[in-house]
Amino acid sequence: MDIYSFLREFADSWMLLFLFVVFVVVIFWAFRPGSTKIYEDVANIPFRHVDAPLPQSGDDEAAASKEART
Repeated sequence: MDIYSFLREFADSWMLLFLFVVFVVVIFWAFRPGSTKIYEDVANIPFRHVDAPLPQSGDDEAAASKEART
Protein backbone atom coordinates (compact mmCIF):
# COMPACT_ATOMS: atom_id res chain seq x y z
CA MET A 1 0.00 0.00 0.00
CA ASP A 2 1.47 3.32 -0.97
CA ILE A 3 1.45 6.33 1.34
CA TYR A 4 -1.27 8.21 -0.54
CA SER A 5 -3.76 5.37 -0.25
CA PHE A 6 -2.98 4.96 3.44
CA LEU A 7 -3.42 8.65 4.18
CA ARG A 8 -6.59 8.82 2.10
CA GLU A 9 -8.09 5.87 3.98
CA PHE A 10 -7.06 7.41 7.32
CA ALA A 11 -8.57 10.80 6.40
CA ASP A 12 -11.81 9.20 5.25
CA SER A 13 -12.29 7.23 8.45
CA TRP A 14 -10.52 8.16 11.68
CA MET A 15 -9.74 11.79 10.92
CA LEU A 16 -13.35 12.39 9.89
CA LEU A 17 -14.52 10.88 13.17
CA PHE A 18 -11.97 12.92 15.15
CA LEU A 19 -12.97 16.21 13.53
CA PHE A 20 -16.66 15.48 14.09
CA VAL A 21 -15.99 14.85 17.79
CA VAL A 22 -14.00 18.10 18.02
CA PHE A 23 -16.90 19.96 16.37
CA VAL A 24 -19.44 18.52 18.84
CA VAL A 25 -17.22 19.36 21.82
CA VAL A 26 -16.79 22.96 20.63
CA ILE A 27 -20.56 23.35 20.21
CA PHE A 28 -21.21 21.97 23.70
CA TRP A 29 -18.47 24.21 25.11
CA ALA A 30 -19.96 27.34 23.51
CA PHE A 31 -23.50 26.63 24.73
CA ARG A 32 -22.71 25.29 28.20
CA PRO A 33 -25.03 26.54 30.98
CA GLY A 34 -22.58 28.86 32.76
CA SER A 35 -21.24 30.66 29.71
CA THR A 36 -24.09 33.13 29.10
CA LYS A 37 -22.84 35.66 31.65
CA ILE A 38 -19.29 35.49 30.29
CA TYR A 39 -20.42 36.04 26.69
CA GLU A 40 -22.69 38.95 27.67
CA ASP A 41 -19.80 40.58 29.53
CA VAL A 42 -17.46 40.19 26.55
CA ALA A 43 -20.14 41.51 24.16
CA ASN A 44 -20.51 44.70 26.23
CA ILE A 45 -16.79 45.60 26.33
CA PRO A 46 -17.12 48.44 23.77
CA PHE A 47 -19.85 50.10 25.86
CA ARG A 48 -18.24 49.98 29.33
CA HIS A 49 -16.84 53.50 29.46
CA VAL A 50 -19.56 55.39 27.62
CA ASP A 51 -20.77 58.08 30.00
CA ALA A 52 -22.87 60.20 27.67
CA PRO A 53 -26.54 59.23 27.22
CA LEU A 54 -27.92 58.64 23.77
CA PRO A 55 -29.88 61.49 22.14
CA GLN A 56 -33.65 61.09 22.42
CA SER A 57 -34.73 62.52 19.05
CA GLY A 58 -33.38 63.65 15.69
CA ASP A 59 -33.23 67.28 16.87
CA ASP A 60 -30.81 66.40 19.64
CA GLU A 61 -28.58 64.59 17.17
CA ALA A 62 -28.45 67.61 14.89
CA ALA A 63 -27.64 69.90 17.83
CA ALA A 64 -24.96 67.54 19.11
CA SER A 65 -23.30 67.27 15.71
CA LYS A 66 -23.43 71.06 15.31
CA GLU A 67 -21.76 71.54 18.69
CA ALA A 68 -19.10 68.99 17.80
CA ARG A 69 -18.23 70.86 14.60
CA THR A 70 -17.76 74.22 16.36
